[in-house]
Amino acid sequence: MAERFRAFSFVDRITEFEAARRAAGRFHVPAGVDRFPPTLVAEAVGQLAAWVAMAHVDFGRRPVAALAGEARFLAAVRPGDTLELAVDLDSCDAEGVAYHGRASVAGARVLELERCFGPMLPQEDFDDPAAVRADFAVLRTAGAPSDRFPGVAPPHAVPAGGVAGEWAAATLDVPATAPFFGDHFPRRPVFPATLLLDAQTGLALALARGAAAWRAGEELRLARMRDVKMRAWILPGQQVALRAELAAPGADAAMVKLSARVAGAPVATARAEIVPARAAAAAGSA
Repeated sequence: MAERFRAFSFVDRITEFEAARRAAGRFHVPAGVDRFPPTLVAEAVGQLAAWVAMAHVDFGRRPVAALAGEARFLAAVRPGDTLELAVDLDSCDAEGVAYHGRASVAGARVLELERCFGPMLPQEDFDDPAAVRADFAVLRTAGAPSDRFPGVAPPHAVPAGGVAGEWAAATLDVPATAPFFGDHFPRRPVFPATLLLDAQTGLALALARGAAAWRAGEELRLARMRDVKMRAWILPGQQVALRAELAAPGADAAMVKLSARVAGAPVATARAEIVPARAAAAAGSA
């Protein structure tokens, strides 16, 4: 694979492929990375769906993240794990792709994605179509080096006010340059939606810790995200205003409304469900 497909590419090999319908693949999380957050597991499934969609239109167009009806995070993924990825396309044409998918580790489900949609845009705006076609051929045969991902630093959101148990705000400064822009995308750098969601998850967890009657010292986890909508590009060097609002606190779960704005304009919204780690573990084993 090309050097650019090392910093933010999460499919090592496509092991099963049915044109315009479904695919299976894998991605090995290198043991040396510091973390692999749940939003990057969703990224891996979405990238597998993107390969199927791009192949269907002979790499002349590519999907970009826009909508996800629901993402269920069933178990943590750790450095050294190998993700088993699978996607099914509900529809695919030159205008957009709708799909659902899942990821497992050692046969145990860790993620489920439902009702996802990405509009298809001209490939040449983002990358060289011939290079992407060649990379797809590698993924379908020998595969990419399984330890090529060096990790990515977690987004650093600076607290910017709030009311304990009600709402919290933070600012996120998107770097002007970063290795992941080489993958996302070579010709049109865009801040990955899944890194934005990672930052928003941290804000939601911080808000939820003081918002419900958790057990003393309880570890909290992201259990699911719903109604994820990316409304606009986030570009290198921009500052993003993040906000989390407690929607429905409870004894065993907290629902948090998430939003992001750039220069006052909305760029993303979502809803996150935060639960105790014990509850998330029980859901994963059910």
